[in-house]
Amino acid sequence: MAEVIRMPLLSDTMTEGVIAEWHKKVGDTVKSDDVIAEVETDKATMEVIGYVDGTLLYIGVEKGKAAKVNDIIAIVGKAGEDYKPLLEGNGSAAKAAAPTAKEAPAKEAAPAAEEKTAVDNAALEKALKDATVIRMPLLSDTMTEGKIVAWNKKVGDTVKSDDVLAEVETDKATMEVIGYADGTLLYIGVPEGEAAKVNGIIAIVGKKEANIEAILAAEKAGGAAPKAAAPEAAASAPAQAAPAEAPAGAGSTDGRVKASPLAKKLAEEKGIDINQVTGTGDGGRIVKKDIDSFVPSKAAPAAAPAAGAPAAAPQVAPFAPAGQEGYTDTPVSQMRKVIARRLGESKFSAPHFYLTMEINMDKAIEAREGINKVSPVKVSFNDMVIKACAMALRLHPDVNSSWMGDFIRHNQHIHIGSAVAVDEGLIVPVIRFADQKSFSQIAAETKALNDKAKNKKLQPQEFTGNTFTVSNLGMMGIEQFTAIINPPDSAILAVGGIKETVVVENGQFKATNIMKVTMSCDHRTVDGAVGARFLVTLKGFLENPVTMFV
Repeated sequence: MAEVIRMPLLSDTMTEGVIAEWHKKVGDTVKSDDVIAEVETDKATMEVIGYVDGTLLYIGVEKGKAAKVNDIIAIVGKAGEDYKPLLEGNGSAAKAAAPTAKEAPAKEAAPAAEEKTAVDNAALEKALKDATVIRMPLLSDTMTEGKIVAWNKKVGDTVKSDDVLAEVETDKATMEVIGYADGTLLYIGVPEGEAAKVNGIIAIVGKKEANIEAILAAEKAGGAAPKAAAPEAAASAPAQAAPAEAPAGAGSTDGRVKASPLAKKLAEEKGIDINQVTGTGDGGRIVKKDIDSFVPSKAAPAAAPAAGAPAAAPQVAPFAPAGQEGYTDTPVSQMRKVIARRLGESKFSAPHFYLTMEINMDKAIEAREGINKVSPVKVSFNDMVIKACAMALRLHPDVNSSWMGDFIRHNQHIHIGSAVAVDEGLIVPVIRFADQKSFSQIAAETKALNDKAKNKKLQPQEFTGNTFTVSNLGMMGIEQFTAIINPPDSAILAVGGIKETVVVENGQFKATNIMKVTMSCDHRTVDGAVGARFLVTLKGFLENPVTMFV
């Protein structure tokens, strides 16, 4: 029986994904470990694996288009198999097709069996209208199954489309599963502590009167459902012309390079123009061995113009008259959509207030010079700020909290998010247990995470779980700014640049190095005095860094 491939949940904030590339086309043979597509999420571009053998029968989302999480994006099955009932039933089961003329005698011979099938399919069709099947989502690119850690709902509970139904432990992290359906939780298919394969049914949500037995029976029957015969017109359709062979080095389609993430990374490290590499993988895809064996060819020198030939006239851009209007519409990326949604919710739902303080960084500058003489990695001022924030949060736990609606959650762990600007927007890698790490450990981890962020290689567990965030624009010459709180945090620290400033001390003018910081606080969880005391502690750590070693 054909299997549907759905848009996986690739990050905890993802609601839809854009198909960046299809690595297979309809009619291609697919293996269970083949990468069939690349999906752009709000965080990164990740690979989608089908986890099923067969032939690619159907592609439901064109390249460049978006699909909601759990929507059908492809169907894989036996060559020639009828997959349309899967689309009509939303991928949960197949419907019976009208019998062909050759099948008519068999129907007459066994009317009772045929009538039973029709009744079952009718019941199934109604059940699928009354209920939504929740399947185990693909939560990481290497996941094959997920273990139910906890159910947040029980059978009979009312469920909203944005409710977290369960927590699932994958090979990468423990993440939340959202049903994206309103109704009553009618069925739980996997008890807590047990695992389910990717795409297996874990729950059913719908109307109380829905016939879930029909859905479960169809799922259990698998390939037992009757299949429709292929239309005769398809057999007589003219074969499509075979595509022309791609030229050497053409590992791209429509200007997009077809290469594995590892091959792209190796090419970048070796300084190889990946457009010059010939792919030997499936469909001309560039793989690791192509990079390893690549030998650059010498470009032929440009031919000199013939003697006496007139020089080509220089190309001059046409003049655009003053007052001419024009604009370019750029599609919003998945990352930018989520940034707009989450920060909009934060700004207009969390009552922000702001606290600004000047910090004397003279001793921090001296301390950093000494630290970098012995540190195996270069420690930045931002690394020192992260460490100081983490230690201050340990002394002021009210700031290390989250507003949960009916209660305030005080986090016992300290995970500092450090905002990083990338081409598509902003992402926040997380330094976990930052209060327990040394300057060198924070510096090494921050550099590794920032590199991953810029190359879209961050995994979900590396950009989730923050309890406090630092946003630093000092390296760009910004003296002071305010930042929007990064949910679910209660505060974010905006860090400006260090500026040499003349101050008066004991009646004498003196040059000193000042850094301004502004903390945005959620007034639902952090009061003004609480935030002020936190900044005083932070100031003490940075103005006397030796206290962070004690």
